[in-house]
Amino acid sequence: MSTRQLPGSGSVVLGRDEDAGICVPDSSVSRRHAVLHLGPPLRIEDLGSSNGTRVRARHCSAATERLIDVGKSTPARGAAVELSPGDVIYLGAARVVLRQKGGERDAGKDVIVKDDAMRAVYELAQRVANGPINILLLGETGAGKEVLAESIHRASPRASRPLLRLSCVALSESLLESELFGHERGAFTGAVRAKPGLLETAEGGTVFLDEIGELPPSIQAKLLRVIEERKVMRVGGLTPIKIDVRFVSATHRDLEAEVSRGAFRQDLYFRLNGVTLSIPPLRERPGEVAALAQLFAERTAKELFPGEASAASVPISPAALAELQRHSWPGNIRELRNVIERAVILANGAPIGPEHLLLSSLADPTRPSHAMPLPARPPQAPSNARAPAPASASTIARSVPDGAKSAPDGVDPGPTRLRDAMEAHERERIVQALEQCMGNQTRAAALLGISRRTLVERIRVYGLPRPRKA
Repeated sequence: MSTRQLPGSGSVVLGRDEDAGICVPDSSVSRRHAVLHLGPPLRIEDLGSSNGTRVRARHCSAATERLIDVGKSTPARGAAVELSPGDVIYLGAARVVLRQKGGERDAGKDVIVKDDAMRAVYELAQRVANGPINILLLGETGAGKEVLAESIHRASPRASRPLLRLSCVALSESLLESELFGHERGAFTGAVRAKPGLLETAEGGTVFLDEIGELPPSIQAKLLRVIEERKVMRVGGLTPIKIDVRFVSATHRDLEAEVSRGAFRQDLYFRLNGVTLSIPPLRERPGEVAALAQLFAERTAKELFPGEASAASVPISPAALAELQRHSWPGNIRELRNVIERAVILANGAPIGPEHLLLSSLADPTRPSHAMPLPARPPQAPSNARAPAPASASTIARSVPDGAKSAPDGVDPGPTRLRDAMEAHERERIVQALEQCMGNQTRAAALLGISRRTLVERIRVYGLPRPRKA
């Protein structure tokens, strides 16, 4: 189905009937299949079609896509599923792509490549994009692997076809097989109709498998068969379905080490590793920090202050730029984006200064902390109280690190190991962030400039209690 430009507000009927607002000449489409409410917001409603209506909804923040069965999501007549830019509608087996007038935002202009090593990576990516070979992207978390995958897709002959983003950690193992490969009617309880898998919906396009190192072993074997045979077998199906997709995978893990310890299949690694592109971390390309910061600042300002001319230019003071250049960026570009988005909010239209950055000192214990002051602690319970108060997270964080021996009062404990000092400092910063964010781990991770998964792992390592939201 070719791309259609959306008309003005109102409703449009989609179906096989020639009198429909958008005619879809496909035998799997009912005469009056669905109605598209142009809103705003844009919504789709199934009209009791024979083969159903599904929406492939893209969620950029999670870097994944999922199918929404409109018939199941909206059993009541008159209800509708809201659509977002980039979503794809499936009427039966027909695929309908709808775009707003004016086209989509040019994602290519958001790519900042100034470092020589990054130029070499992107030049090689441009050369291999034209072929069918699978590509493996290596790099630390937040280094820009998904942006590079998008560039490869746009430079390939498959650019006009879908780019399917799948996070291998976003779906549980029990759902992953059905979502990836689809299922036939009656394959399991609740499978009232056949549903194509995500790999089928990317026909002719590119499949980006993010965090491929997290793929469960059982799914690794099935994915290997798909890559080798270029066919998928739906759950409960008897006949394999041919697909034409190109796989681009990404991971922050050392897959060769994972293969050595038996956590990743060697044959799958060789299939995915047609060409390997290694993305250097942000700390090794400091020349891109200022340009990326300015890009994120302008983008955030446009979202916060739409229609204002000042949003087109957000000044970052030289002192703030110097702070950004000195930071080691353990969270890479993702951390930089979080820092700048927070700084734009705190600056509230004024030039961004060092006091707005609130850079994390986790990676550099010598850097002074700019965190906001914590509320005063409540007074300690008197010694004659009936029961001692339970130890707080702060008390745990301020205790002596595991393995460190305490010295008697008045005795010089001697030099402290650097690792112990850094761990104690890191624990202290984590507890401060959790207290400042009232136990919200997502906000605390953003404040620290690390991913939520990393924060949860550090909480486990330090034996801190998992906080509950206040």
